[in-house]
Amino acid sequence: MEPVIKLAIDEHIATLTLNRPQSLNSLNAAMASTLRPYCQQLSDDTQVRCVIIQGEGGHFMAGGDIGYFAQSLQLAEEERYQQVSGIIAIVHEAITAIRGMPKPVIASVSGAVAGFGISLMAACDMAIAAENSRFASAYCQLGVSPDGGNTYFLPRSIGEKRSKFLTFLGDPLDAHTALNMGLINQVVSVEELPHATLKLAKRLCQAPAKAVANAKQLLNTSLNHTLEQQLQAEQAGFAGCTLTADFAEGVRAFLQKRPPRFGSS
Repeated sequence: MEPVIKLAIDEHIATLTLNRPQSLNSLNAAMASTLRPYCQQLSDDTQVRCVIIQGEGGHFMAGGDIGYFAQSLQLAEEERYQQVSGIIAIVHEAITAIRGMPKPVIASVSGAVAGFGISLMAACDMAIAAENSRFASAYCQLGVSPDGGNTYFLPRSIGEKRSKFLTFLGDPLDAHTALNMGLINQVVSVEELPHATLKLAKRLCQAPAKAVANAKQLLNTSLNHTLEQQLQAEQAGFAGCTLTADFAEGVRAFLQKRPPRFGSS
């Protein structure tokens, strides 16, 4: 049986491929239970410098598995609540691992990006989309409110009013509209998506690891900090980076007027 998520690691780049193409990679209990340990594993793997999350079969993720939801209607209300809540708790740990891992995570998306698919993409640090991508909240249309950090990430990415419009009404967005709103970083052709994703991942792998990790943490926490708290965090982060080999290399490269050659630090 094919794994619901495939993991490949090559030259410091880890690729997680959501692998339920027959259901547009919709999230079920097996995928949730697999995503969490993979994200936690990659967070701890010091050899991995960048993570890519993508979907198999031309689609990223079409949200939750409707078949599972249909079966849950047969359960008593308390059992249904506990079962659904348990799965959400598992995927929320994956989201936490993505945001907390000290390395950049790229969402490489195409086709259907809906429901938890948008949440997963938004949790990533950057997102590249193929021109055929279609984004839809889909939560309220199913009679549920969002999960996966959707209501945390979207207002920070596209603003409160746009987030409410997208969530309440569920109108689909094409890739260029999503780009203009700030939901994604780049739009490329379907054929170019794998190459463009790998090119970005390689660039990130060549960046100074400690500086990127600190910058990610600072940016993740900035909207929840006062100015004074953020300044203190920046002070500690900057000073800590000066103790790394990458800092020494960066200074030498600048003085010698050459590109820096950053390594692991």
